[in-house]
This record gives sequence, C-alpha cells and structure tokens, in this order.
Amino acid sequence: MRRYFDEASPVTGEVVAPPHPVAVIFDATFFSRHDGVLVARAEKKNLLWREVSSEKAEYYGEMADDLVYAGIRFSAFVIDGRRGVRQNFEKKCPGVPIQLCQFHQIAIVKRYLTSNPKLEAGKELRQIALTLSEAERGEFEALLSDWHSKWKNFISERKVDWMTGKKHFVHRRLRSAYRSLKSNMPWLFTYLERPELNIPNTTNTCDGSFAHWKNKLKLHRGLSRERRKKMMDYFLENS
Repeated sequence: MRRYFDEASPVTGEVVAPPHPVAVIFDATFFSRHDGVLVARAEKKNLLWREVSSEKAEYYGEMADDLVYAGIRFSAFVIDGRRGVRQNFEKKCPGVPIQLCQFHQIAIVKRYLTSNPKLEAGKELRQIALTLSEAERGEFEALLSDWHSKWKNFISERKVDWMTGKKHFVHRRLRSAYRSLKSNMPWLFTYLERPELNIPNTTNTCDGSFAHWKNKLKLHRGLSRERRKKMMDYFLENS
C-alpha cells in the first residue's frame, strides 16, 4: 500500500465547469481540531476542495473566487450558516440566492437546548425547529411568533450576579436558540421561494460524501499526511 501511494500521481483537482449555472454546496469536515478539508459540490460532483485548518469565512470566499476563475457560474449557494460566510458571499456575488442548511440550523438549536430540554419552553422550541424541513416560511414564522408571544416574559427574566452586581439573562441558551432561528429566517426557505433553481435545502450531499470516503480512510490508519492526502484527493475526485 505504501508503494502504491508513493507511486500514485497527485490528483490535479482541475475544475470542470458545467455549461449552465449551478447551485454550489459548501461544507467542511475535519480529521482533528486543525486538520480538515473544505469542499464545493454541485450536481452530486465535487468541484473543488482545499485543506483548511479552520472554517474561516475567508476560506469560503477564496474558494468561491477560485470557482469563478475556473468558469463556474452560480445559480445559488448552500451553506451551513457559519458566521461571516453568508456576508462574504453576498459581498462577492451580489444577487446570488443563498440557502442556509436546515439540518445545520436544527443542529444549532439542539446544541443550545440539548436533545432533551428540561424546560417546557425549550421542549416546545425544539419541536418547532424539528418541523423546519416540512414547513413553509409563513407557517414556520407563525409557530415561532406564537412561541415568542407565549414565552417572552420567561426568556426576558434576569438575575443579578452576586460577584459583579451586573444583571444577565437567566435563560441565555434558550434565547440564543430562538435568536438563531429568528435571525436566519430570511435564508432558511430560499429553496421554496426560488423553486425554478432546484436549490437543495441542506448540505447533506456533502455530508454523505464525507462519510463515504472518511470511512475508507479509517481502514488505513497510520498513513502519513502526504499519503493520506493522495488517498483523500482520489476519493474526492471520484465521488
């Protein structure tokens, strides 16, 4: 195996531009804290990928620039909602619709509330979040608005920190979960508002691709970084 990887030619990673605009899905996966790969994917094909040490918004912007240089025309972007990425794309490609991954949005809510919230308000908000992929925007906004009307006073409760004397919100994580849904609302239903573009509502196609080749990489534990990169490039080129 070592001889095979050492003799293998590196994948060129040349981008083949489709003849029509495409909805490009961006997502990243990591092997360790500072060792990952960022992928741009469209129509079930990986267009471009880069090794990254983190998910900085600038890395996404640089990849978008590389795709433009390669002749890719964008009909839409699908992203995970990471802070700064959307603003970066809006600046670089004004007018291109953006869809925030609904799966990631639900995961954000779960991260704040856990999968088994103890508070009744948290349980109700989690249930609303879980309807995201099945609801239309008006319906979802109405559910969220009704929840906020019901629990507004509860999530506005404050208490004094006895050490600093300053007031802070008692239910900060609950407020953050609500605020995330509320602030991301304009980009959570783009795929329904622009049906002619056939925009995916999640980055699941990337996640599925990641799971496929990462499982294969696990079979070859102990590979050097250079050999692993060759293997990773091969899988990404062909998935």
